[in-house]
Amino acid sequence: MADLSDPRIQEAYQDVRSDKSDTNWVLLDYETDRSDKLTVTQTGTGGLTELREVLQEGRASFAYVRVTYANDKESQREKFILIVWIGPECKVMRKAKISVHAADVKTVLRVYAIEVAAEKKEDLIEDPIVKRLRKAGGASYDGV
Repeated sequence: MADLSDPRIQEAYQDVRSDKSDTNWVLLDYETDRSDKLTVTQTGTGGLTELREVLQEGRASFAYVRVTYANDKESQREKFILIVWIGPECKVMRKAKISVHAADVKTVLRVYAIEVAAEKKEDLIEDPIVKRLRKAGGASYDGV
């Protein structure tokens, strides 16, 4: 089991979800290579673009992101995504635990529209993710 007891995880999760906050992502990393304890390592206001820059290729991480996109000319939507990051240089034993730990993370970072599994930074480009969000959102009147 993953250890998600750090109270800062819940605080950062609520901050990303808050309409009153500019914070739109939180990154959870393991304390050490051998630890199963997750901690908040960073938060930010620059969306997926900023998050992509801080992901480390040798790590497995979890991120929770608020994505804002225009549904049409008059409206904007905000949806949340859960990212399971397994960097290309991540150690085998850490990779082996990720699926079990992802289930634990989902009990804390509960509300999201889609889950994105990412193994390279290109997996986190915003346009394809927004397309997935539109499809997951039901009715789409803009042909997507």
